[in-house]
Order: sequence, then structure tokens, then C-alpha cells
Amino acid sequence: MSEAKTFMIENAQLVFRNFSGKETQYNRAGDRNFAVLLDDDSAQRMLADGWNVKFLKSREDGDEDRPYISVSVGYKTKPPRVVMISSTGRTVLDEDAVEHLDWVEIEKADLIARAYTWAVNGKTGIKAYLQSLYITIQEDELERKYSQLDD
Repeated sequence: MSEAKTFMIENAQLVFRNFSGKETQYNRAGDRNFAVLLDDDSAQRMLADGWNVKFLKSREDGDEDRPYISVSVGYKTKPPRVVMISSTGRTVLDEDAVEHLDWVEIEKADLIARAYTWAVNGKTGIKAYLQSLYITIQEDELERKYSQLDD
């Protein structure tokens, strides 16, 4: 199996955001993650390289299932660089502040994820961990109006 060490996606479409690590029906408490939709060519290359690509079932008849990959946001070993960009500039989000990304309206997202190769009970695979994420947020008129005020 050939193994890609990282992948980069510009103008990424993020879904299933759980930067807070909230427990849900599909998520254990404390597991911070999100998924990113993939184009078909990228999905096929990543599948061939051993990445854990999944498919989102289409909601409309005749539409194709959408490939995606889950990306873990881990702070124990090598914390990711997460930057939120607004009209006032860039803000680096630490482990405590990253949960705000669960609620913002995203205008643009660029990311790099790194591979973690795992082996458990004779099974192997590649898990994606966030390395860096730059998110430009959509701001409404009031956010832009009052963004220039001193705190």
C-alpha cells in the first residue's frame, strides 16, 4: 500500500463539525473532529492509498453518494494550527477556543491533514489528523460595523 503522508484541500467543504468534542449519537465525548467532502478523483486516490474514505448517502434520487473523510482534531501529541480569519485579522484558536468553529458561518476553509497509520487486532488503516486549518468566517453587517471598536 502506498501511503500519502499529508493531504491538502483548498476551498474545503466541512461537514459534521464537532470541534468541541461533544458527545453525540455518533461521537464519543472528547473526540474533536469534522469531515471534509472530497471530489471523486481525490477520493479514489485516497482509497487506493489506504485512507478511510466514506460515502455520504445522497438525499435525491439520481444523485451520487458524496465521498468524505473524517479528520480528527487532536491536542495530545502534536496540536494543530487553527486560524480564524475575519475582517479584523487573524486569530489563532487554541484547544479551548477551537469549539467556536462549530457555530461560525464558513466563507472559505483551507486545510492540511496528516496521516496516522494504525494497526489493531490484525487490521490496519490510515487516520487523518488535522495539521493546519485556516477558516475565513462570514460576518454579518453588525459584526463588520462593530469590529473596529476597542474591547
